[in-house]
Amino acid sequence: MKKQQRNTLVLVGALAVLIVVALVVIFTGDEEDDSTVTMARADWSSGYMQAAIYAQIIGELGYTVNDPADHTLRPYSFYPALDTGQYDLWVNGWFPSHDRYFTGETAAGLSFDRGIEAVGNQVTGGGREGYMIDKATADSMGITSISQLTNASVAAVFDQDGDGRADLIGCPDGWGCHDTINEQIEEFGWGANVEQVSGNDYDGPVMGVIDRIAAGEPALFYAWTPNWTYEVLAPGDNVVWLESPWPDSSIRAVANIDFLDNNPDIRRLLRDVKIPLDDIVEQNVRMAAGDYTNAQVKADAAAWIAANRDLVDSWLANARG
Repeated sequence: MKKQQRNTLVLVGALAVLIVVALVVIFTGDEEDDSTVTMARADWSSGYMQAAIYAQIIGELGYTVNDPADHTLRPYSFYPALDTGQYDLWVNGWFPSHDRYFTGETAAGLSFDRGIEAVGNQVTGGGREGYMIDKATADSMGITSISQLTNASVAAVFDQDGDGRADLIGCPDGWGCHDTINEQIEEFGWGANVEQVSGNDYDGPVMGVIDRIAAGEPALFYAWTPNWTYEVLAPGDNVVWLESPWPDSSIRAVANIDFLDNNPDIRRLLRDVKIPLDDIVEQNVRMAAGDYTNAQVKADAAAWIAANRDLVDSWLANARG
């Protein structure tokens, strides 16, 4: 009888130890998960340094942050994954162009609001999107607005494939601007004379634009700032902006709402961070000058943080409360 009681006590003790170990593992795992941040970045190179800057600053806040370069995505892939919690944030939101991604659609065709939030203003109203043409054509034909392509003879000047319509070198499928351009073509009268031409990326087709302009040929294309192209295709020098329906844009961080609620210090940090437009353009031009590695992008981010140490420290102090 005593032996049976002793065995029972041993069994109960062993179970108690297992429970304690399990609880330790569970709570330890939660702590590790809570200190890990999964970032993505957009697949346009003009935003690479900013993603690296945020990742490094969040790391200084005490979190373990993956390299955003490991998850380089297009908006149409990123935002649904952000909603489901596959990613915690990225800092490459362009607004109002990315407003479309805040609403999803079920298999039954019902719309729903995604659990994501735009936070802070990395660049407020300083981003510009729109249409450009070569300055030579603008000057010779007096073209100042995209609406002038309502005239079929004007639009035909930018025809490259022989169908009589202007070929507008636009955005890759999966970018917000790709959809916006198509919507404007559908909505506005000039759209009947224009077709968007998209490549697998932006840089490849725009290199073709640079070659055409250098050869004295007409070119119509979508552009944005900050971007390296702004130094090569310089407004007033070899290209001009056209009046168009595009509003000024703001660049913002976008994060999963549950993640922000669970990490209020990161929400406070994201609200504060601002990166001057000139600093972004300067780095973009340097990056476009030749083959540029991810290690160099990270070094540029670290150098920017070092040059703005006092400002970054004030953001971190405010984030820590």
